[in-house]
Amino acid sequence: MKAIVTVIGKDKVGIIAQVSTVLAENMVNILDISQTILQDYFTMIMLVDLSNMSISFSELHRRLEEKGETIGVQIKIQREEVFKAMHQI
Repeated sequence: MKAIVTVIGKDKVGIIAQVSTVLAENMVNILDISQTILQDYFTMIMLVDLSNMSISFSELHRRLEEKGETIGVQIKIQREEVFKAMHQI
């Protein structure tokens, strides 16, 4: 199963490292990543593989949101099928 992780917030050192650490600690593999800075705002989208995840999806969701609060960014995760369904016309 795959998922989309989005990160948005004021740019600062270590955002990618901290988000990647949460994913790696829970056996979530990053398949693709796109990030950019829009003026002072950091934006990132990741495609991740949840096949070997060591925790439940809801627990990963909670840990990412908690990390986002800690570092001052918004982190969201959606299952790929939900993301695709929301973006089909």
